[in-house]
Amino acid sequence: MAQLARRLFSTSTRQVQEASASEACSEIFTRFGNKPISVRKQLLDANQLHLLNITLGRTPSSTQAPASGTPIPPGYHLVYFTPSILEEELGLDGTDRTVNPLSPFTRRMWAGGELQWAQDESSLLRVGQEVQDTTRMLSAEAKILKSGGEMLVVGVEKTFENDKGVALVDKRNWVFQKEITTPKPPPALPEAKPLPEGEIVRDVTQTYTSLFRFSALTFNAHKIHFLPEWCRKIEGHRDAVVHGPLNMINMLDIWRDNARGEEGGGIPRSIAYRAMSPLYVGERYRILLKKDGDAWITEIWDSFGKQCMKGHIIP
Repeated sequence: MAQLARRLFSTSTRQVQEASASEACSEIFTRFGNKPISVRKQLLDANQLHLLNITLGRTPSSTQAPASGTPIPPGYHLVYFTPSILEEELGLDGTDRTVNPLSPFTRRMWAGGELQWAQDESSLLRVGQEVQDTTRMLSAEAKILKSGGEMLVVGVEKTFENDKGVALVDKRNWVFQKEITTPKPPPALPEAKPLPEGEIVRDVTQTYTSLFRFSALTFNAHKIHFLPEWCRKIEGHRDAVVHGPLNMINMLDIWRDNARGEEGGGIPRSIAYRAMSPLYVGERYRILLKKDGDAWITEIWDSFGKQCMKGHIIP
């Protein structure tokens, strides 16, 4: 076991000059704050949407791709404009380092965000469109962890435009913690507790296959999602971690299925969401949905009594 950890971890012990959290914030905002991080154009092809539908189990057929002009369901845009960098340019943990702060703040986690959709039917993202994605930095803020350590919270905004104008604004918050210098074992498995009840519920258990497929479709090489050895021996997770964005899609799907229905199109005005605690492969969790005035509240709970994600959807 110790030999395995050393093998996985051996390339992470390089000597680097460490920046403080405030220095890292200042540097990254100087680097990206006054200009786009990237501007890219891409054809929204049917195959990517089809494969995501299959991964999520939301297609009656594994052979027929969606027709040209089919609206991209909310959240499903994540399989487009994926990172396009070489393997040797990835971080030690497999993450895209395009907007990484200075060392040692290299451990990236998706903390949450907000999505806003255009409501004009003609402005929706659709299969077959050429779309432009402009990515900008919104913020970089130093924070103190409960343990007393430092971290950064970096906000980026991705604007998706088709020939009708802005179709979607996707704001994302990433947390950057210090690179691990000493491997840590996972804590003991918590005591199981009954899943909470609610007005509308859906139980989900992710498999290694579903996590691999979502990683592949989003071109995400983050090792915590597909390499159990890395999770257990290096990062202190008990198994592969379920992607935060995958559960954001799951929250939108349960809303589509119950609040609007397939015939209603199911494109909300917005969703704000926040990840609170990791979920793991092979462990059942529950998505809850309830009406709250004109809005809808979604929550995700694990089988150990912990709330892991929450969302606020405005139709």
